Amino acid sequence: MIAATHRNLERMVSENQFREDLWFRLNIFPIIIPPLRQRKEDIPALARFFVAKKSRNLDIRLIPAIAPGALERLMKYNWQGNIRELENMVERELIRHKGGQLMFNSLPDYREESPTISDQNTPETYNALSLDELMSLHIRKILDKTNGKIHGSGGAAEILGIKSTTLRARMDKLGIKYRRERL
Repeated sequence: MIAATHRNLERMVSENQFREDLWFRLNIFPIIIPPLRQRKEDIPALARFFVAKKSRNLDIRLIPAIAPGALERLMKYNWQGNIRELENMVERELIRHKGGQLMFNSLPDYREESPTISDQNTPETYNALSLDELMSLHIRKILDKTNGKIHGSGGAAEILGIKSTTLRARMDKLGIKYRRERL
């Protein structure tokens, strides 16, 4: 038998709020899993899993991708409802989905901020940049954010929504070094 609760049964036994004999029968092999808000590194994998699962449940044939930055937004959120809240958020996003990537802009405490490429993002400086210059600035900013990490969970490629090989090819083209600098 597997039993799960969010309550501290051991404390409840000591306070005479839970039967001690039942506690001893249940407490054979306890597995304590911290809440999602304490293990945010699990959010990207869980979000992708729920997108695939809920897409099948909703009969969505082409599973939508998660937009760059959306995983970061999910990881910043304080998941009081734990994994069920994340699962419900994914399902809600898929139901509202009209094509393109999943943005997760409907998080309760989410306030959309306008994206900034540089500190001086005026129309004059923005328009003066070539596409390669703009791409280079953006990639460098993401690399700063990831401390030079390119692939894997929380890497620049994941945030940008591209393969790490594609990112490295673009970085080569733009003259951006991609070796992590060790301190």
